[in-house]
Amino acid sequence: MVMKNSIVGNIVDVAGGKVGYGEVVFDAGKIVSVLVSAGERPGVNYILPGFIDAHVHVESSMVSPSCFGAMAVQHGTVAVVSDPHEIANVVGEEGINFMIENAKESSLKFFFGVPSCVPATFFETSGAELDSDIVGRLLKRDDIYFLAEMMNYPGVIAGDERVMAKLRHAKEVGKPVDGHIPGVGGADLEKYVSAGISTDHECFTVEEARAKIALGMKILIREGSAAKNFNALHPLILDSPEMLMFCTDDCHPNDFQYGHINLTVKRALALGYDLFTVLKIACVNPVLHYKLPVGLLAVGDSADFIVVDNLKDFNITQTYINGACVWDSALPFKSKVSLSSPLPNKFERGRITTIDIAVAAKSDKVRAIQIVDGELVTKEVVGSPIVENNNLISNSANDILKIVVVNRYQNSPPGVGFIKGMGISQGAIATTIAHDSHNIICVGVKDEDIVSAVNTIIDHKGGLCVYHDNAANLLQLPIAGLMSSLSVVDTADKYDELETIVRKLGSPLRSPFMTLSFMALIVIPEIKLSDRGLFSTKNFGFINIYA
Repeated sequence: MVMKNSIVGNIVDVAGGKVGYGEVVFDAGKIVSVLVSAGERPGVNYILPGFIDAHVHVESSMVSPSCFGAMAVQHGTVAVVSDPHEIANVVGEEGINFMIENAKESSLKFFFGVPSCVPATFFETSGAELDSDIVGRLLKRDDIYFLAEMMNYPGVIAGDERVMAKLRHAKEVGKPVDGHIPGVGGADLEKYVSAGISTDHECFTVEEARAKIALGMKILIREGSAAKNFNALHPLILDSPEMLMFCTDDCHPNDFQYGHINLTVKRALALGYDLFTVLKIACVNPVLHYKLPVGLLAVGDSADFIVVDNLKDFNITQTYINGACVWDSALPFKSKVSLSSPLPNKFERGRITTIDIAVAAKSDKVRAIQIVDGELVTKEVVGSPIVENNNLISNSANDILKIVVVNRYQNSPPGVGFIKGMGISQGAIATTIAHDSHNIICVGVKDEDIVSAVNTIIDHKGGLCVYHDNAANLLQLPIAGLMSSLSVVDTADKYDELETIVRKLGSPLRSPFMTLSFMALIVIPEIKLSDRGLFSTKNFGFINIYA
């Protein structure tokens, strides 16, 4: 006789809104029975559905999917809804296939979508293009679950045929479409939603979120490393819980190693929100919206659940996926790095010189990008660089620093501008994590340091670099210039080292590298820099650098 597996404890019935002591029996990866025999018992562990990240770019953790999964299960995450948009912008379909195949090395359940905007816009240079025919073919795959965030909202509103064709393909196969439409309301928002786009994770105010909910959109409350919207949006938990999910979107390794969706759950409960309401948002709503094969502690479901010591601190003692205990806090855990070879990448750029980033002093006033710490949005301000030898250079005393975006895919002239808010007083920092096309982005005080930082990254074909005192400190990212070949902890240690150096150079930002990575994201207001020049979202076009 084959013995079935079982676990006893306080069972959290999220659907029924109650907790009782009992036993969960499972066999062959499925739940056979859930038997509640008594009321809640004090001092006993709690069994409940696992957490789901409803929107994440795994690449932003700077580790492979297999390493991401090894860390996620420790935080009680059993599944993630993932958009491989970042790697697709570098190497196209090859990158999507790499993510799917490498994810199979992990016990975590990954549900990938097909990126809808590769390139994100035609105002920057990416390494690949996924046209509507490719998107349509990929959407027919059983291992693709949705059309990922439609960032080209101007294209949707204008009825651009290239964009609308992708939306039609998703509708034809009955798969949901994720949205991305920050700060847009009124008739334009109505057009966007009516195109069949069902979610948004870019709300910065509760009023914006409520307007979208009124039109039927699901709102993903985001708590990532750079963009943190929980404080602004948590009142929605009270009035629209059925329309909410939790996500991280972009979470860097030094944050990820300490927590995931479990941290958002704890914050919501600390504010006094109802336990079962919060768990529906964290565990149930993503399963229903994306039709995920993830268990919810019901008979016949996959045996996906977590065990916590209490319902306040939510310390994860065990994580089960498909009936297997994939994390046990009482046992030693070693993260296995599993990577195929060769690793996907695309890097055709030759080294640059100071001549390549020179800016003629046609005016002593420039339009500068004003960083808003903790947000992806920026503001346009007027700054005064230093004029030297008829060229404009950084003015560190006024925090007006030169920023460059260097095309990594071909030897074209870099985009050059100025930025306020980075705060460093010497040296330069550079990275190939530069949303969304992932060219090389760099901010520095001296042109010579900028060039040295950029060339260090070119020589190593991807990474994060701090250059100062004539020396480079580098975290290599051999997987498409986006991900390391290390574990989350090892990657986080090196990342922390680099960020500590940047803060010693004067930066006040909570996450300087993450913030820098979004300064090329031209689909987010108000002013950004692509490899082709300074860009304004007000008229969705390039603008003159001189004020």
